[in-house]
Amino acid sequence: MLIFRAFLVGVFLALNLYTVAVLSNHEAGLLDVFFGDMAKFGWAGQFNADFMSMLAFSAIWVAWRNSFSPLGLGLAVVAFFGGGPFLCAYLFYLSFACGGNVRQMLVGNN
Repeated sequence: MLIFRAFLVGVFLALNLYTVAVLSNHEAGLLDVFFGDMAKFGWAGQFNADFMSMLAFSAIWVAWRNSFSPLGLGLAVVAFFGGGPFLCAYLFYLSFACGGNVRQMLVGNN
């Protein structure tokens, strides 16, 4: 579990640093670029469509894990738009809240 937690922290920090660098160079034009690449039907757009499906899977899992409660639905929205940094933070939190029990982390009370 220690290696997993260290990986989560590393990915969280790397993605946030990368995001800060991109924002400082390109400002907040993410949606225009993201959907613009998808509209071109090239490899960048294919990657974005694939990535968006992973964001949706993450959001649905978070909502399901929290029994589609209001909190779970709110966290699902954050998961979809927060991407990897949210998922790293959420799994890091769950790793402690569930005492390192991976089944409990993934399934919750379902």
